[in-house]
Amino acid sequence: MKFKVVIPARYASVRLPGKPLLDIAGKPMIQHVWERAVESGAAEVVVATDDSRIADACQGFQADVCMTRENHRSGSDRIAEVAAIRGWGGEEIIVNLQGDEPCMPAMLLSQVAEDMERHPAASVTTLCAPITDRQTLFDPHTVKVVTDSEGYALYFSRAPIPWHRDEFVEAERPLPTNTGFARHIGLYAYRSGYLANFVEWKHAPIELAESLEQLRVLWHGGKIHVSQAKENPGHGVDTREDLSRIIAELG
Repeated sequence: MKFKVVIPARYASVRLPGKPLLDIAGKPMIQHVWERAVESGAAEVVVATDDSRIADACQGFQADVCMTRENHRSGSDRIAEVAAIRGWGGEEIIVNLQGDEPCMPAMLLSQVAEDMERHPAASVTTLCAPITDRQTLFDPHTVKVVTDSEGYALYFSRAPIPWHRDEFVEAERPLPTNTGFARHIGLYAYRSGYLANFVEWKHAPIELAESLEQLRVLWHGGKIHVSQAKENPGHGVDTREDLSRIIAELG
């Protein structure tokens, strides 16, 4: 199947300034991300940035770069501008691969794109992975997702969901085995036309409360299909500790 990958990458980061250009095993992080996207078999891979330093680095390894505005609030906004600049048709499937995911398996990019093609009722497709320990479930930095019987998202939250009324009374108990807990993997696919509309909508109250952009889709009646990832998605890079872990893995 045919799909495109756009990698939004910005220089500014509170915890790790210049994050896309940080060295990992002799390459800037953005190059590792780009290589994963190329390995996915995408018809096009575009790095979307507003910073000339990132653009120069990407051109050094022959990546396709699209310069975008500086005032975008999210990667989705930046990708929507790329689609408009390139004149992509409304039915084009676009995969949003964040620029701080150097270990994201290429298979997962093709998986989320194929899931979009197989589910025409979906506005967005994304992935999840099982949660098997309490620490992960109760970590507010880990986004959880609950789905219906057909795999469509009911809700995403930083809180532990579903809340097991009886089992969670005692903090030391292991997770109940008869309840499926899942963490969301921040890899998305959508059609260009839907994305163009999405970025024009007002932010939803639940989106602002949880600081989770995907809740805007649900608030406005869209459907998000969630599949279990076929491979371990690896770690993204948000902190110095994350960076050290990735350097150890890829070095």
